[in-house]
Amino acid sequence: MDYETPLFYRVMEYARAADRDVIDLVSGSPDWDPPEAFRDGLREYADTDQSAFDYGPSPGLHRLRQQIADHHGVSIERVVVTNGTGEANHLAMATGLERFPGNEVVLTDPVYPYYAGRTNLLDAESRFVPVDADDRLDPETLRAAVSATTSVIVVNTPNNPTGGVYDGSAMGKFVDIARTNDALLVSDEVYNRFDYSGRFSSALAADSTGSGPNVVVTSAFSKSMAITGARVGYGLFPTGDTENAGGSVEGAAGNPPDESFVDRVRSRHMLMNVTGSRPVQYAVSRAIEETPASYYERNRQRMADRIDRFCNALDALGAQYHRPDGAFYVLADLPGIGGSLEDAFGLIDEAGVAAMPGEAFGQARADHLRFSLLTPRYEAAVERIADALDRR
Repeated sequence: MDYETPLFYRVMEYARAADRDVIDLVSGSPDWDPPEAFRDGLREYADTDQSAFDYGPSPGLHRLRQQIADHHGVSIERVVVTNGTGEANHLAMATGLERFPGNEVVLTDPVYPYYAGRTNLLDAESRFVPVDADDRLDPETLRAAVSATTSVIVVNTPNNPTGGVYDGSAMGKFVDIARTNDALLVSDEVYNRFDYSGRFSSALAADSTGSGPNVVVTSAFSKSMAITGARVGYGLFPTGDTENAGGSVEGAAGNPPDESFVDRVRSRHMLMNVTGSRPVQYAVSRAIEETPASYYERNRQRMADRIDRFCNALDALGAQYHRPDGAFYVLADLPGIGGSLEDAFGLIDEAGVAAMPGEAFGQARADHLRFSLLTPRYEAAVERIADALDRR
């Protein structure tokens, strides 16, 4: 599969060019309002002194970093605020490949394509481990796949595209596999507020050492606050001496042996972005402080209800799927419709519904389509699909 050119854009371009109304079940942007405190924060910042629009601290505003650290129960030194989760994952993977032996990144299949594309960008080797019948990565299958050439292992929980959620036992095994094999575990937890199973457990909780020399957790406020365009993400990176975090550090050209993992991440972040947006970080910080838990619960329940209704409709169509335990997406094998890019184009032509082809995520579910439920029109989309199937 070519991960160099994400298929998201191909599908959306085809949908925009269609000569009919098309319901978008591709987008990953929530369709509800951000917290009012976020809007208030932006308004308030607009009236501040000119100096507030100067460069901010490169690792992120101190107040926001402290809030993130307090939420996760870690030291503020571990927190770097990034340009979305994407940059946090890039920094983690690039630094992990540099700091740990080997040149291989182990990914799940299906995989969020940007992890695979980023692996190619970093000139590393990819190894794909298929998920099990329940759409989750089996720890023992992962253990068998990891070897001395493995430098980085990437997991995503709750998962895009499968909706799989990993409990404390699975996460503990993932951490152990990384530590035993002198590799880095990167756990992308951006959908952590959208767990419908009650099983979600962070890699931080599974890391018994507390210092996390083999663990990076990445996340963002994009999904939980419905602000995907704000691009405020973060990573929680190891701070300990690199002597305990991989055997290749002292031989890495240009890197002093006493430079910690997070120090290297900060340097890379500064070279890539200098710093993030101060106004948006300020607004996020205010939203963290003032937004009630009911805001997050209301939106979590909104998505749980949509998934229930969508899956019930899929049952009526005779589709094969696994009900997701988290995130926003449903992978489904529709009767008579495959999971190729051409099949996705055909669904637009026949039903006026845009979905992601399963082949965009790898081979394990290449006969499926991925539906994003971040629109109130999802029920109308299923009706259109049913009508299209009846016309065949």
